[in-house]
Formats: sequence, structure tokens, C-alpha cells
Amino acid sequence: MDSRFACLFLSLAAATAGAAEVTVQNDSLTDFSTGIVQAGFVANEKGASWLTSPCTGNIVAAQIFWRSLSGNTGKLLGGSIDIHRAGTYPEPGVLAEQIAGPVLTDGVLNEYRYLDDNSTIPLSVPVVTNETVVVAYRFAEAPTASGPSLVNDTNGIQAGRNAIYANLGGGIFVWASSETFGVSGDWVIRAVVDCQSSGSEADVSATITTTPDLYTPGAALSHSMTIANIGPADAPSVIVFDAFPATYTGVTWSCAASAGANCTSGGSGNISQSVSLPAGSQVAYTVNATIVANAMGVLSNTVTAVVNAPNTDPDSSNNAATANTAPLSDRIFASGFESQP
Repeated sequence: MDSRFACLFLSLAAATAGAAEVTVQNDSLTDFSTGIVQAGFVANEKGASWLTSPCTGNIVAAQIFWRSLSGNTGKLLGGSIDIHRAGTYPEPGVLAEQIAGPVLTDGVLNEYRYLDDNSTIPLSVPVVTNETVVVAYRFAEAPTASGPSLVNDTNGIQAGRNAIYANLGGGIFVWASSETFGVSGDWVIRAVVDCQSSGSEADVSATITTTPDLYTPGAALSHSMTIANIGPADAPSVIVFDAFPATYTGVTWSCAASAGANCTSGGSGNISQSVSLPAGSQVAYTVNATIVANAMGVLSNTVTAVVNAPNTDPDSSNNAATANTAPLSDRIFASGFESQP
């Protein structure tokens, strides 16, 4: 454990995002609750929060709580705020955006919505539901023993959610979990996600066709089934379910995804899986089975697609598709040949 990170207790007032926005945070700080200043950083070290978006939208702001023991040291020019795609904890992935030289005010939850000093280039990092991103603050210089510096909460630290980019000496920097350095709480480093206002509605539909049109007992039969999302929003979690009739034996299936969709490539037996369907994408299933030798009457098979929260489906009438397949013998009797002279 690194002894550089000393604890200083304080109170804070937190801010909230607008009605169409969601503040994503690991920390538990609320208005006038207690936090801890961590003043043991040196120049170019970073503190980072691993944050998970609750929706599809755009990160439009980053928030850093910056505080000294007194809370009145004024303003300071910081290093940068770096927003990364998730990598392998504790090391972030690719840099998605950077706010260079943020001005930090002591004693407040500082919010940054622009990349430039003139407030003309808005911060906008696209994210999807359940995507994890990393928001890191880089120090331009070492804070004094009493701060100001980054703050963490006081009710425990969540594993895999807080990291430090630390100087090990000799110009060697490495990413490590905050726990390695004795930090006992979650960083007050947050992101504000503008969830797409139209983004909750995803019109998902199901279709099914059968080959051959009529079945023969003991022979093969196949279905082609398509689950499509015409939008307007992405649907990252859609449950596809098909419980095949008992008259189907040896059922196998494969799935092909297109336009950014994602599905399990194949399996056997009933289908029950979660697929991801961006707007305009689809997944196509091919089902192969053998009809039992004593099958008779019309065989009915239904595939259903259910859109999971936080999305909703504006048209539930097209979420299920049914194939009713009659035996080949029905066509023989219905041909009218028996009525010919």
C-alpha cells in the first residue's frame, strides 16, 4: 500500500443533471455528505472511474469534485479529463475524447461540457446501454498536503470500478486498482449521459417461412425466421424464444447477424437467447428438424421476440410469427381430382 494518499474529511454539495440526462456515478455522495480528499498524487498521475451507461445516448458532460480541506483555494488549471472506452481493468481502452486544461474550482462539483475554452465544441461521446467507459482526471502538478485534489466517498470501494495511473519512479507509469494505494472509497468522478429521447422505442418484428410448404411424416422440414429492428432506437437486449412442437425431432438451428446485430451462432433444441439489434439490423435463424413418423394434422410453431427494458416496443402486434404447416396428404385430398369425371 502506498502511504502517499492521506485522508482529509469534508462536506460537499452535489449537483444534478437535467431531466433528459442521467448522471452516471459509482460514488454515493449526496448533498452535504462527507468525502475524503486524496492529496498524494504527483504530476501526470490520474484517478479514474469505470462507469456503466444505463442507456443508449451520448456522454455530454464530465464531472469532477475538487476540494481542499478549507474549500476556498480558488481556481486551478488542471491537466486533462480523459474519456476512454473500457479496456481490461484497471487499464482503460482507446481514448475516445479529451478535455485539455480544465479549470477546477475548489469546493464544488465541476462540470465540463465543452472541449475548448470558447465553449464552441461540445463534448459528445456515443455510448450504448450497459457499455462501460472510463473517465480519468490527469494531474498537471502535485497537490499540496491539504489539497485541493480528487475526492472519494466514505462507505467503501467497489471492486473493479476505481483506478489510479501511478508513477512508480524513473518515469514508469502503470495502471492499478485504487485499493492498491489504500484508497477506501469510490472517486467522485462522474459522467452525464444524454439518453436519446426517442431512444426508448424500438419496433422489433418477427417473420417465419417454412420449407417445404407441406410436411411429410418422417421427412425433413426447415424454417427461416427473421427478427428485425426498424428503430428508431437501438435494442441492445431482445429475447428470442421458440419452443418447438413435440413432433419436431433432432432440432438444430443457426443464426446469422447483419448490420451490427449480435446473436449466438447456433445450437440445438429450443431457442431462448438474448440478441442485440441496433436500429436497421436483423438476425436470421435457419431451423432444421425431422417430423416424427406418426405426425398428423396441422403443425404449429411460433417464434417470439420480446424487447427488454429500458427499451419499449411501440407495436407489439408484430413481435410473434407463427407457421402452420399442413401435411402433404391434405393437398392431395384438396386437389379436386376426385371430382373429375
